[in-house]
Amino acid sequence: MTKLGDSPMKAMFPTEKHDWLINANLKSGKIEISATDWMASPEFNPKQGNTTAIFVIGEEFDELKDVFDKLKDGDNNTRLQELHELPFGMYGQFYDKFGVQWIFKGDKPA
Repeated sequence: MTKLGDSPMKAMFPTEKHDWLINANLKSGKIEISATDWMASPEFNPKQGNTTAIFVIGEEFDELKDVFDKLKDGDNNTRLQELHELPFGMYGQFYDKFGVQWIFKGDKPA
């Protein structure tokens, strides 16, 4: 786990925010899950419930796409970006029906 106060950004923020987690990481096989309780996106005003995200990182597109499709809950989500290819690999995101932000990143499909 990495706290804001343990990062190079700590001087940019008041000390009361230094205990916020900017990253926690779990890995099992080829799937990696990271989470944060603080999003630094300038388009969001921080309030309880919109400052968290779960990152799912995988190697194989089909495996990542399967997890993405199972979690996205059809069309009942906001800020949906289907899993798609970018220069660095695959990327997709959404907020689920509970307001949890999910961000997916994977290698480029073979």
